[in-house]
Parts: sequence; structure tokens; C-alpha cells
Amino acid sequence: MPDMTPAPRRRPLWRLFIVPALLVVAAAAWSAFWFYAASEVGVRADAWAAQEAQAGRVYACGKRSVAGFPFRFEVRCEDASVSLVSQVAGAQVPFVARLGEIMVIAQIYQPQLLIAEFKAPATLSDRGQPPMMKVNWSLGRSSVNGLPGIPQRASIVFDNPSLDRVNGPVETPLAKARHIELHGRLAEGSTRDHPVIETALQIRGGNVQEVHPVLAAPFDADIQAKLAGLKDFSPKPWPERFRELQAAGGHVEIVRSRIQQGDLVSVAAGTLRLNEQGRIEGELQMTVAGIEKVIPLLGIEKMLEEGVPQATLDRVAPGVKTQDLNNLFGALDKAIPGLGKVVKQNAGAGVAAGINALGKETELEGKKARAFPLRFVDGAVFLGPVKVGQVPPLF
Repeated sequence: MPDMTPAPRRRPLWRLFIVPALLVVAAAAWSAFWFYAASEVGVRADAWAAQEAQAGRVYACGKRSVAGFPFRFEVRCEDASVSLVSQVAGAQVPFVARLGEIMVIAQIYQPQLLIAEFKAPATLSDRGQPPMMKVNWSLGRSSVNGLPGIPQRASIVFDNPSLDRVNGPVETPLAKARHIELHGRLAEGSTRDHPVIETALQIRGGNVQEVHPVLAAPFDADIQAKLAGLKDFSPKPWPERFRELQAAGGHVEIVRSRIQQGDLVSVAAGTLRLNEQGRIEGELQMTVAGIEKVIPLLGIEKMLEEGVPQATLDRVAPGVKTQDLNNLFGALDKAIPGLGKVVKQNAGAGVAAGINALGKETELEGKKARAFPLRFVDGAVFLGPVKVGQVPPLF
């Protein structure tokens, strides 16, 4: 009987190429999409820079390139600079900051998140002048989440930042820290037309030179605050933004501030706002443990022993004349020889006692402490009845 088994049917060869062909088409479409999106990066960046320029912040990029194909965008800006005009009350001279390189990264599957890395160093100068400040760091990075709409969260972090004054080849340290980070986010329940921003600042191992010996020793700081009174996020010069905040009754609530420097620990909370002249008003309730550690650093005994310059008195005790102090100590010596010297030598203890008398005794983190108000009146800063500083107007 003959074999009746039918011969197997051959499948068309073209079916074998369907999947590879689809992959090629998909790859071509994806490549076209990526390169189109990459071309739009420059358009969007130029549009954003034009908006910022209207607000007095002029951004420039010496060389811009886009890489990262196929799954992300890496926008690299070399020889970056920003020129700030009218960003400080009363200042009209453009201030220029220059940075070697900025790289901004966005993943295609998460386009609302932008991550930026900054290459050190950066220089600060007046336009047309040589650098007067130099900023350095080992790592600088920022992130913004929520774009292209209103950002929901933003952060910036620096490791080992330092600020130096530049005078030709000489660089003088002014400030540095081991770590600094600043975070901001829209508070829950905020509306688009009345946003409330929550911020958190952290400083580790910070110190500031040439301002006051108290600030020269390393300190740690943790500050949490809320800003209310904004109307929008459109680009504006800072003085205009501050004026708008004042008119809307805006304020900054210091939710919690903690600063530690060795045995000195200070916590504070309160609300600050601006008056019609652009000066800070408000009050912070402070609690300080170890305040007696600061008194020797104020140098009061040395100032009195050597004579107090009038400029110093104008800063710490407005209205008091240096001649008045000299006459006082001279009169004490005439009445009872040596009394003036004793008063000078014990001035530090007297000031410590006076500061302790400003508030009430309490406890902070298991240590004896004093609680007292830190008041801001028309920009002047008062520790009880004593004026300790002056903040310039913000607009």
C-alpha cells in the first residue's frame, strides 16, 4: 500500500522577519523621538532663560551639548555664568557668577525629575572685574521634582563647600563646612495661587571667619521653616518678590531652629515678617544652654582694658560714646584707686549675669539653660533690651 502521509507544508519565510522588522521600526521610531526631544531641550532652555532675564537673572552657556541616548538626557553646559541685576535692594551693579560646568540629567521614563551636578570651582565678581570670591566643593548636586509644572520638591547638597576671598594670587578663607543641604517642598494642602513652602536647612561643621570669634569655631545647625504669602512662581527680581510678600501679609515661621557649638546649644522658634520699609519684624523665643561659654569669646574684658573703639560701640551699644566710658573708668580710679581696673576685669561676669537676667531659668537637653526673646524691630536685632545687630532692608 503506498505511503499516503502528506508532505509538511512549508511556512512562508516572510513570517520569520516580522518580529525583527517590528524591532527595527520601533528602534527607528524611538531614535526619532529621542533626537526630536533632544532638539527641544535647547528650545525649552532658551525660553526659560528668556523668562529669567526679564527678572534680572541672565544665564549664559558657552557650550551646550545633549547626550544620554537612548533612555535619558544629559544636558551639559560648559563655561556657565549668571549675571544678577537688581536682585538686592539698592544694588544696580551686575553681579556675575561663573561655573566651569553644569550637567542636568533627566530619565525618559521619569521626565518630571531633574538632577543637576555642578563642577567646582565657581567665581563671583562684579561685571568686568576680576574675581573677588571663589567657591569650592567636592560634590555639588541638586534635584527638582514636579516639572514642567510647579515644582513639588527641590533639594541642593554640597559636600566640603568653602568660600575664599580672592585678591590676585592670594586666597583668604572666609567660610567652610563639612556638609550643607537645603530642601524645599510645597506644604500639603497648598493651592496654586497661595502656595506654602516648607524648608529644611542642615549645616554640619560650619564656620565663618573674619566676622566674629564666636562664628570661627565649628557649629552644626538644623533649621525648619515655612514661607507663606507667595502668589505665584513666575520669575521676578527678589526685591519685587519681597515687596509682594509684604503686601500680601506674608511671613516666615521658624518651626524649629537648633544650633550647637561645643557645649553651647541654642533652640528657637517664632515668626518673622517684613514691614513697609522692607525691614524684618518679629520675635523668636530662644532657649540657650551654655551661654556663659560665649562671653569670653566676645572679648569684652580686652576691649575695656585697651579702650573701646567708637565703631565697636556703635555696633553693640548705639548712642554710647567711647569718651564717656574712658571718663567713667577714670572717675572710678580717682575716687578709689584701682576701682576702674577691677570694674573692667569683672565686666565679663557682669555681662554674663546681665544676659542671664534677660530670661527665665529652664532646662535644655538635660542642661541648665536660659529662655528669652530675640526681637527684630525695624531691622534691628535685640537680645532683651540690648541691640546686637542690624539687618539691611530687603527692598
